[in-house]
Amino acid sequence: MNGKTIFLTGAGGSAIPGLIKQLKQKGFNVIAGDMDSFAVGLYLADKGFILPKGSSSEFLPAIKRICRNEKIDAIVPLVDEELLAIIELEKENIPVILPRKNFIAICLDKYKLMKELASYHISVPKTKLASEGCRDLTFPIIAKPRVGRGSRGVKILASENEFDSYIDRQNSPTSIILQEYIDGKEFTVSTVVWRDSQVQGIVPKEIIQKRGVTKLAVTRRNSTVENVCLDIQEKLRADGPFNVQLRLDESGKPFIFEINPRFSTSISLTIASGMDELNLILDRALTNKLKTDPIEWKEGIVLLRQTLDEFITEESFREHQNSILGGNDD
Repeated sequence: MNGKTIFLTGAGGSAIPGLIKQLKQKGFNVIAGDMDSFAVGLYLADKGFILPKGSSSEFLPAIKRICRNEKIDAIVPLVDEELLAIIELEKENIPVILPRKNFIAICLDKYKLMKELASYHISVPKTKLASEGCRDLTFPIIAKPRVGRGSRGVKILASENEFDSYIDRQNSPTSIILQEYIDGKEFTVSTVVWRDSQVQGIVPKEIIQKRGVTKLAVTRRNSTVENVCLDIQEKLRADGPFNVQLRLDESGKPFIFEINPRFSTSISLTIASGMDELNLILDRALTNKLKTDPIEWKEGIVLLRQTLDEFITEESFREHQNSILGGNDD
């Protein structure tokens, strides 16, 4: 597969530097895109592009131009707002490393996702729209945007007074969901699967510290967690990489509170454990060959996320910047 060109979006993400290095080590050419002209991935990739907002009508045409001009072999989107637009590229026979469109749409609406999972008897926290009030929920409760990513806008409300004060500040309570707070160990789980529905691996990672993104985590075998992820794939047919976020209650029962229909920022830990989900799925998408040998991953591998300084010459920086700002998608 050497010489193939991969397009990554979300070039300012915390996992991007490592992913670019991984892909280059495998012999891929790497193109990166982001809204921010100073996103680090734009300067580490072979070529970088400034992208419109994922919600903009200009976004998909810009992506199509880049794919055509740069002869993109596969695209790996990493920004939620872009996913439903980018998946349309499959109609042009460009492998998009995402789950199927219906699965993406369900996951991006957290309220619909909870209802969908519950309909299959998959355990989720009690969930309701903020506009319905907080009755039947025991404090503390979680309040968060119905549509959003990371931990943006997530609040823990300790009392009804805090709830009332919080709701008074919201423009649209129907865009906020309330969830029962599950007090227990939190996991972020990589599920490695592609269009043939064959799950190639599941790696649970227990979160030790989280600040928006996972800062400290450890790979941890847990058959109950793995089985619920298999159940999600069987019932909802993701047929593409997805990340499950859940908590275990006192009895060890998993309650799913979110699913990311893409690779998560903890992909670096999954790869470090021996389960290279990025290249496994790229290989499937580009060659249509399923790896049949069991893939072993190591338990007890700890992610210590840090800020990594990158250094390039000023000449190289200016060359990249001139290319990025010069309208290089025409």
